[in-house]
Amino acid sequence: MIQFSREDGLLQMRLQRPDKMNAMTGDMYLAMAEQLLQAQSDESVRAILLCSEGDHFCAGNDMGDFARIAKSAGDDPDPAEFPPVHLLHALVDNQVPMLAAVRGNAVGIGLTLLLHCDLVVCARDARLQTPFVDLGLVPEAGSSRLMPQRFGRAVASELLLLGAPISGQRAYEIGLCNRVVDAAEVDEAALGMARLLAQKPPQALRASRALLQEDAGELHQLIDRELKVFFRHLKSPESARSMQTFFQRKP
Repeated sequence: MIQFSREDGLLQMRLQRPDKMNAMTGDMYLAMAEQLLQAQSDESVRAILLCSEGDHFCAGNDMGDFARIAKSAGDDPDPAEFPPVHLLHALVDNQVPMLAAVRGNAVGIGLTLLLHCDLVVCARDARLQTPFVDLGLVPEAGSSRLMPQRFGRAVASELLLLGAPISGQRAYEIGLCNRVVDAAEVDEAALGMARLLAQKPPQALRASRALLQEDAGELHQLIDRELKVFFRHLKSPESARSMQTFFQRKP
């Protein structure tokens, strides 16, 4: 469900579940985490491009996985048992410049993944949303800190509390993406930027990225704290009702 390819210093990770709008499953999280970890020890990898098959970037976590976790997890589950946590920690430890090509829907983890990318190309008419509260859930992937730091408290509240979708153009205006283009041009534009990075001196590139990064230790701790709260709410009756309501009104 994810195609990995390496060529001329570029690792491409292409989500290939277009019939489900590239919603992420546990196996997909683990596969991406493994590729990121391998890239850290391979200096031939100079850039990573996250892209997708079909009309949408990523519709978030597979809801069937959420339902199974809510039923099977104990009262105080270990976040390490939740497949997304492996990818989130791998993203924090990632040393290689990472890009994303976004068109269509980027929902939930499909948006918060972008906070861990260095460069993002977005379609003008893309639809980005973090409807955590609407689902009876809470922010994840470090977004409760990364969004206020990057966009300011007002915009972070708009995204995380109101949960209203924003366009690719709005994402550019708030600084979530670096460039907006027509949907048909997204892959080509992102690939061009990735190839430029892949031509640069690898050690200087990784060292420069490290200087731009947030404090990794604090971010690891935050991600674990978020997930503990996320788990509690995922198992709550409020979340069950909220998810049912959310999907009943979803077009």
